[in-house]
Amino acid sequence: MQDKGISSAVVGRLPRYLRYLGDLKEKGIERVSSQELSRLMNVTASQIRQDLNNFGGFGQQGYGYNVDYLYKEIGKILGLDREYDFIIIGAGNLGRALGGYLNFERRGFIFRGIFDKNPELFGTEVRGVKISPISELDSFLKKNNIDIAVLTIPKTGALEVIDTLVDNGIKAIWNFAHVDLDVPEGVQVENVHLSDSLMKLSYNISRYADDNKNGDKD
Repeated sequence: MQDKGISSAVVGRLPRYLRYLGDLKEKGIERVSSQELSRLMNVTASQIRQDLNNFGGFGQQGYGYNVDYLYKEIGKILGLDREYDFIIIGAGNLGRALGGYLNFERRGFIFRGIFDKNPELFGTEVRGVKISPISELDSFLKKNNIDIAVLTIPKTGALEVIDTLVDNGIKAIWNFAHVDLDVPEGVQVENVHLSDSLMKLSYNISRYADDNKNGDKD
């Protein structure tokens, strides 16, 4: 499907549409209008129609959207109509938590391996997958067709493994390390900086408190 020129903001809203449509499916609701979806998601009906029109529209005037069909089509747009094998590098608290998250598998992301430098962790399991030494990463990647690497290690460790990942055909990196990665064109990187999100939350708390304080003075 042609998607050139589609903004990252539109793509960023697609998983949210999928989540709400999934909730409607579970409730047995067969169709929904843009107005009904708007009330659920707190997004304007116009915005919903504009977003979906980037990919063909999917709705029928006077009917709205078939929930199951739209759910499947958005899943296809997001590439969820196939499976992806992923590994985790870093078996600390975050790495183990991500490895144990069953919902990934329901979405088609299959947990295949987890690696760490700490010898005390070797051989212990995360949801049936043994933690392996980072020294075995290269040979593991050569024997297995892995699509995605999840980095939950310090930035120095991330820089140490990036060449091994790229050289072995990793297609995408979900990066929790506090470093910008220099990768070749075609390797997709999604950065997740947890402290940045927390600081944005702090800003919003402060701004809300300041606005209320100023409002009390009026």
